[in-house]
Amino acid sequence: MGKPTGFIEYLRELPVDRTPSERVRDWKEFHHHMEEKKLRQQGARCMDCGIPFCHTGKLISGMASGCPINNLIPEWNDLVYRGLWKEALDRLHKTNNFPEFTGRVCPAPCEGSCVLGINAPPVTIKNIEASIIDHGWDEGWVLPETPKTRTGKRVAVIGSGPAGLAAAAQLNRAGHTVTVYERADRPGGLLMYGIPNMKLDKQEVVLRRIKLLEAEGIKFICNANVGENVEPEIFLKEFDATVICTGATQPRDLPIEGRSLKGVHFAMEFLTANTKAVLGGAQASPIHAKGKDVIVIGGGDTGTDCVGTSMRHGCKSLVQIEILPKPPTERAADNPWPEWPKVYKLDYGQEEASARFGSDPRVYLTTVKKFVGDDQGQLKEVVTVEIKWEKNEKGQFIPKEVPGTEKTRPAQLALLALGFLGPEQALLKEMSLETDPRSNIKAEHEKYVTNIKGIFAAGDCRRGQSLVVWAINEGRGAARECDRYLMGSTDLV
Repeated sequence: MGKPTGFIEYLRELPVDRTPSERVRDWKEFHHHMEEKKLRQQGARCMDCGIPFCHTGKLISGMASGCPINNLIPEWNDLVYRGLWKEALDRLHKTNNFPEFTGRVCPAPCEGSCVLGINAPPVTIKNIEASIIDHGWDEGWVLPETPKTRTGKRVAVIGSGPAGLAAAAQLNRAGHTVTVYERADRPGGLLMYGIPNMKLDKQEVVLRRIKLLEAEGIKFICNANVGENVEPEIFLKEFDATVICTGATQPRDLPIEGRSLKGVHFAMEFLTANTKAVLGGAQASPIHAKGKDVIVIGGGDTGTDCVGTSMRHGCKSLVQIEILPKPPTERAADNPWPEWPKVYKLDYGQEEASARFGSDPRVYLTTVKKFVGDDQGQLKEVVTVEIKWEKNEKGQFIPKEVPGTEKTRPAQLALLALGFLGPEQALLKEMSLETDPRSNIKAEHEKYVTNIKGIFAAGDCRRGQSLVVWAINEGRGAARECDRYLMGSTDLV
């Protein structure tokens, strides 16, 4: 590395965010940029560790450790330190088709496995990644790269989320003619409608990249719902191969008393409706939190996005229900490096709620027992109960209610952010695709081949609900195997 003592000389720094009171007034991204001098210092903290775990991309204890797309992190950290931004961008694009997405929404398992993080704050890898690509766009270095020759092979990609876009980009790079089918009115999948605008800007970030892909020769067909207004047969008749990247969009429900009341919604209904309103210039989303007591059920990223969106709507109060215990402030003994650190953090949504209401909105070791409505069938209250985790006769931990801990909370809007069960099954049945015991499309990792010749599957529809960076990993992998199927060999990685 250019600065062997950088990790000793410089402390970890991140760009200052817009204040919670300011950013909840709009839908703009809330991160400021850091000046170049400080970014170069942060790159200098990369410590020439000998064996960099940051780009290993392994699953340890069921969670990602290191970067799943094997970003060449030490290399572009060093290039940023030296001020060689264009070279850093070239190195970043070798492994990552969309660093502007991962640099904004990835939870950064790379930082969790940073060697410096064993006994000091890790390198600010995620911020440096975002800064490299943003600098590249600003300087005009990110340009369409059309293939020099075309193979004459036609490939369809079903779904335009991160896996679908990565597969399409790679297959187009190999010279195939690629058509992407998207059932929504805009391409982008999860990136467009599953993540709020203040976390990932749709016009300036998502659609900018999609327009570049179009300029490179990829065709997008929106409002194309396979099995409804698109016949599944066309993929076998009109294309030489197909890659299915439909995601895991079947939400986990909460089938308790009062579930059918007005005001109880899945998180994605809420987030999608809001993004459509923001993009369409509407004054308000059809599912709105203004002036309401809001209960968000689920403590993951989607729950946080519901919190942040409700804060921007102007909710009256907000409580976030989390069935798990509060994480420790530092790694527990059974969560050693380089595992993903399961530690307490105040994410952007909780920070905004804390600033307005005075405390973290999360309530731990709690679950919802029933929804209560008024005479018009509108939600008015949520009954919660505290739980404790105990082992059953099989040795599995299960939640048990704690007697006497029921609590009735006011609520006119309840949002279910409980994760996803797998892909929607209608398309799979229409195309006669085999599924695994978890209802995902059956296709072996690193091969991505389904039971139907010429049809591949990648991303959450194959592996289950996961990270954007894993979706990019799988999209690239499926493109590689699809190219090998079509041509007999492949140069894609």
